[in-house]
Order: sequence, then C-alpha cells, then structure tokens
Amino acid sequence: MKIINLIQIAWRALSRNKIRTFLTMLGIIIGVASVITMIAIGQGSKQSIQKQITAMGSNMIIIRPVSTLMGGARMDNSSVQTLTVSDVKALEKQVSTINGVSGSVSSRGQIINGPYNWSTTVQGVSPSYLSIRGWTLEEGIPFNNQDVKLASKVCLIGQTLVKNLFPNGENVLGQRIRFKRIPFKIIGILNRKGENTFGQDQDDVLLTPLSTVQKRILSTIYYQTIFASALDENGTELAASDIQKVLRRSHKLQNEVEDDFTVRTQAELIRTFSSTSQTLTLLLTVIASISLIVGGIGIMNIMYVSVTERTREIGLRMSLGARSMDLLLQFLIEAIMISISGGLIGVVLGISASKLVSYFMHWPILITQSSVLISFLVCFATGVFFGYYPALKASRMNPIVALRYE
Repeated sequence: MKIINLIQIAWRALSRNKIRTFLTMLGIIIGVASVITMIAIGQGSKQSIQKQITAMGSNMIIIRPVSTLMGGARMDNSSVQTLTVSDVKALEKQVSTINGVSGSVSSRGQIINGPYNWSTTVQGVSPSYLSIRGWTLEEGIPFNNQDVKLASKVCLIGQTLVKNLFPNGENVLGQRIRFKRIPFKIIGILNRKGENTFGQDQDDVLLTPLSTVQKRILSTIYYQTIFASALDENGTELAASDIQKVLRRSHKLQNEVEDDFTVRTQAELIRTFSSTSQTLTLLLTVIASISLIVGGIGIMNIMYVSVTERTREIGLRMSLGARSMDLLLQFLIEAIMISISGGLIGVVLGISASKLVSYFMHWPILITQSSVLISFLVCFATGVFFGYYPALKASRMNPIVALRYE
C-alpha cells in the first residue's frame, strides 16, 4: 500500500478521537516547549556572559599576587606583596606579545562633594589602563605619565558617581571632590559600561594616577594587580605564558618554587563560565526531557488502546489482503503523526515562552535553529520508538482470531 494512503487512513483514525489525540500530544507539547525554552535561556546566558567578559577587555590579562609557603606556613593572600614597578618595567621590555601594561592599587571609601557623598572605589592606574580595559571618555581628557610621575590629584569618574555626586546636572569637569580629605580635580568622565558578569557596577569607580593612590592614600610601593593587554585575542594564551616566564625571572624563583603570582586571561573566564552555563543548561534540558519520555509513554499507551479497539478492523483488512508490513506502517505512522504534531505545537509554544521570559524577566535568550531541529528529530524518534511495539502487535495478529474479537 502506498504511503500516502496510509497517511490518509492514519489521519482519519486520529480525527475520530480529537480530544484523546490532543491529550496524548500534550506530553510531547510540554516536553518540546520546555526543552526549547531551557536551551534558549542557557544559550542566551552563555552568549551574555561572553559579551560581558569581552566588554571588560577581550585581550586583557590579569596578574595578581598569591600566598606562598614561608617557613612552612602559608601567608594570607591579603598580606602578600610581590608585584612592583620593576615587574611592570620587565614586562614592558621583555614581553613582545603584549601592547600595554598597568599596575593597579585601590582603596574604598566615601567620596564627598559638598552635601553629597558616595561610597566607591578609588583605583590608581597607569594611563595605558584605559586602552587595556577598552574604556573611553565621554568628556574631558585622560591623565598622562607626567601626572603619574607627580602623583597629581586629578581623576576620571564613572557615570554612577556623576549621578550621585552631581544630581542637579551641573557641569562636572573641573569640579573638585574629596576622598579622605584629599581633593581631586575631575578632568574626565568615563563612558557607561554597566554591570559586569559578577553583577558589579563598573561605572561606580574613580580612576586616578597610580602613584597618587600609592603615595597619598595607601603609602605602599606594591601593586595589588597588574593589567596587561595581548596584541590580539588569539594571542592571549601565548602572552600569558610569556608573562609568567618573565615574572618568574623577575622574582628570582627557582624551578621547584611555586609562582607567587597568578596570571589569568579573559579566555579562561569565558571557558569557566561557559562550562558552568553549559552544565546547567544540560541539567535543565535533561529535566525538561522527562516530559518527552512521559509523552512517549502516553503515545504507547494510547496506541495499545487503539489497536485493541480496532482488532476487528485489523482482522478484516488482513482477510482482504493487507500485509503485516501495511498494518505495521499504518499504526507507526499514527504514532509519528501524534508526535510530530505535538512537536510542531511545542516548538511554537517554546519560542513564545522564551520570548515571554525575555520580555517579563529580562533574561537573555538565544533560540538556535539546531535546538528546533533537534526537537523535531527527538519527536520523530519518540514516535517511532514508542509506537513500534503497539504497531508490531497489530501486524502479528491472527486474522481469524481478530475477526472473532468482541
């Protein structure tokens, strides 16, 4: 019998019991919709994380001091002081795979402008820090190497400080604000960056020359962090390796001694967060897929009922010359039609649910063609797998016994 005839027969059989057919599809609909929604949320989160980390500086490399064993005891990280200006100079001269280096020190406290005050972080950096972080100015000018040499009391402020220290909309450039009784002249306003991957407000910052914080606030010669920028995004791993070698020589570390610093790249952060996001997405998808299994069991159950109800029909068709393969295909096509139809409705519902989640909850989503295609393939496989055994039962019936069935 032609496939088109079998499809027509299957369609008429399903149309006779519309409510039962829809209820059977419901498990598939919910399963497919859940899978597509979970994948869309997971992929959207992954893409959002990558964009946010890239916005922090896709080529950026971060060097921080770490605790080392001293006399058998491990020092606390907060008391470690290993990074100095000599390290920065060594990196600038000896590492050809980077195009910018900046030491960094910071202190947190109240910034005051007349009756207004705001708790923020004052960060001392070199002029190259702006290019390393991909930061630009909305207004004003950046400080320069001469400002660092003189420990000038000038600063660049983020949009959050502008909003909270100058709420009346007055001209900010040239104004003086105070931090721990030290006056800072505002020479530039940073462009908005928003929150980073960790939920921190990147605009809640005050940048000032590195030596200003070292000498006037912290009284230290050490750096809390060193930021560097690779020549290009693909060269960050090589640059990180070169930095590690140079710093080990600069710190005179023997082969058997552990590094007293860490070197991290944005690529590592992206891999870490992407792996976590991928694992979470997989977990949620597996949980959502349980609905597909339940839906498949529902298809198998209803197909067994259908075979039992139509036993005499099966016997009559076999007595008129229908082959076992024709009956097998007829009931298998019915199961696949239920599954595919449920899948189509589930895809529409899943895409709609993803859009609603994005609209109302402001979560990032990414609906991919592969997730829709996989859902269709899973629906087809579910129809074949769970519909095969009832169809096989129908094809193996004895026509004489089937015609006598009451």
